[in-house]
Amino acid sequence: MEDLTQQIIDYLSSGQSVPGLLILFGSAFVEYVFPPFPGDTVTLFGAFLAANFEWSVPVVFAAVTLGSLAGSAADYSLGRRISKTPVDQLSGRKKKAREKVQPILEKFEKHGAVYVVINRFLPGIRAFFFIAAGMARLPLWKVLTWGAVSAAAWNALIIALGFAIGKNWDQLLGLLRTYTTGAYILIGVVVLALIVRWLVKRRKGS
Repeated sequence: MEDLTQQIIDYLSSGQSVPGLLILFGSAFVEYVFPPFPGDTVTLFGAFLAANFEWSVPVVFAAVTLGSLAGSAADYSLGRRISKTPVDQLSGRKKKAREKVQPILEKFEKHGAVYVVINRFLPGIRAFFFIAAGMARLPLWKVLTWGAVSAAAWNALIIALGFAIGKNWDQLLGLLRTYTTGAYILIGVVVLALIVRWLVKRRKGS
């Protein structure tokens, strides 16, 4: 995956072009449908190009933001398909799985805007926010509006960082990796806390 990312970065370095902008769009899209793909690295390099090689800032911003929205819509559509069959018509493992995620979907129905707005700042799990939104059957236009706010804020931050750091690509990449590592640690702590809370409640209930 790192070799592919490097090849994309090398190609983008050749200058602004329609294929290059499509790569930025596609990278932002693929990141949502295939989370292991390091789309943020490509987006960051787009910001680096805008800051140092006269790529158009509005065009780069539009490419990565629209790519994020397209990926979000794909995840939302998957969630809608998963929830198409009512729980009472399911059986076996599928029914048990849907019953387990039902509390999460109920929270999305109440606080969907908050969850979707913060999605862009959480690496690796962004897709699941939109799948859950689709399963909760939240209105698509609202989900995409919240998603646009999140993507626009994140991409603006990335581009601003590209201009602030300037020509030091290694420093830019290091900052992104530090943030990503910190975010993963925070997510892990939250997940662990939720598991401990669930185990405590289950033990008290028994």
